[in-house]
Amino acid sequence: MSRSSSRAYTVAAVTALFLFLLPALAGAQDSPDAEVLQGNLNIVWTAVAAFLVLFMQPGFAMLEAGFTEAKNAVNIMMKNFMDLSVGALAFYFVGFGLMFGATENGWVGGSLFALSGVQGSDWTYTFWMFQVVFAATAATIVSGAVAGRTKFGAYLLASIVICLFIYPIFGKWAWGSLLLDNGAGWLEGRGFIDFAGSTVVHSVGGWLALAGAIVVGARKGKFGSDGKPRALPGHSLPLAALGVFILWFGWFGFNAGSTTTGDGELGRVAVTTILASAGGAIAAMLTSWFMFKKPDASMTGNGVIAGLVSITAPCYTVTPTGAIFIGLIGGILVVLSILFIERTLKIDDPVGAISAHGTCGAWGTLACGIFGAEAVLGIGDSSTGLLYGGGLAQTGVQLLGIGVAFAWAFGTGLVLFYGIKATIGMRVSDSEEVNGLDIGEHGIEAYNGFQIFTTQ
Repeated sequence: MSRSSSRAYTVAAVTALFLFLLPALAGAQDSPDAEVLQGNLNIVWTAVAAFLVLFMQPGFAMLEAGFTEAKNAVNIMMKNFMDLSVGALAFYFVGFGLMFGATENGWVGGSLFALSGVQGSDWTYTFWMFQVVFAATAATIVSGAVAGRTKFGAYLLASIVICLFIYPIFGKWAWGSLLLDNGAGWLEGRGFIDFAGSTVVHSVGGWLALAGAIVVGARKGKFGSDGKPRALPGHSLPLAALGVFILWFGWFGFNAGSTTTGDGELGRVAVTTILASAGGAIAAMLTSWFMFKKPDASMTGNGVIAGLVSITAPCYTVTPTGAIFIGLIGGILVVLSILFIERTLKIDDPVGAISAHGTCGAWGTLACGIFGAEAVLGIGDSSTGLLYGGGLAQTGVQLLGIGVAFAWAFGTGLVLFYGIKATIGMRVSDSEEVNGLDIGEHGIEAYNGFQIFTTQ
């Protein structure tokens, strides 16, 4: 048999097999096997998204280390190691149950502590994995705002309380029914929209960071005798930039992963995410260029984060063009907010966490009520956004959620940090702060031989 004849027989055999299987393939979408396949796809995508969000942890570590002094780099690494570690245990034993357990009054949960009663439930295990990295993100936002002067033990205690109680309770109010139908919270019941956590994760973390920065006070030398802020430059802008790029990458798990469904919707959410983050970077660069006469790299990096935070709540319900405008406004806001917090409020936030997460998280949540275009996107019968004929109703609900988040997170944050200050203390000694927390708190240098102070 010739080679050409052999190829012809092979093609004919494959064609016949395909025609034989075609009826089965055509009906597969309606079969029980298709439902199992879709369920497995959902699990795989949600797990991969959780791993992407987990990878944001080194992003936060690199960003914070780069924006702060070299003498505190080890301390930053240790805080990011441990807020995830202690936070995961706190969320496992208590926080997850408070946030997603069954409830009758819409306020707190009452099951799922230490994942009780979920043995054999693949989806619940996957859902917990996705949610624990969100809880750790809320806790780690605080790290950068209190960097350079906070006791390591005090920070660990704060991280435990945040993941154990503060974050889960607000999460219950906004997201309580994501796992169980009888777990809905009261904000959720009023129609509050926060698809992936602009407020639930980022504003809560940002307002906790604000409380922590107020209680611990400014770094030595940050403000002169005249009250004007002084620059305390970070030791490695390339390291900070690496952190921004890692966060940018991981954020697609944050937003697109919140679909928790392995289908085409995640592509649309990814598009709104990249467009908003690009808009945030461009707007922050242009704003800093106009104000400082130079395009500032640190402000541009925060602009990326601002765009990402801003689109996190509305990423599912806005058009790509709407996402660009949301990111542009977020990029402008983050620059103005950083300057306001530093120059007017006299609060020291070394990395701009309060502005990037708190301020822009509030803006992104509000944007749901302005740019919501559900009918245009084909995901609803009518659009909720003010610009798409939805009126002011959704905007009012969004403002309610923003206000409640601030009152809860900032209020409980003040109680938490003042309580820590009154007991084990929040701030390191003056000599530890001058010499660096790497030596005082951990007995090791990040860059051996490159610092004035040593462990010898």
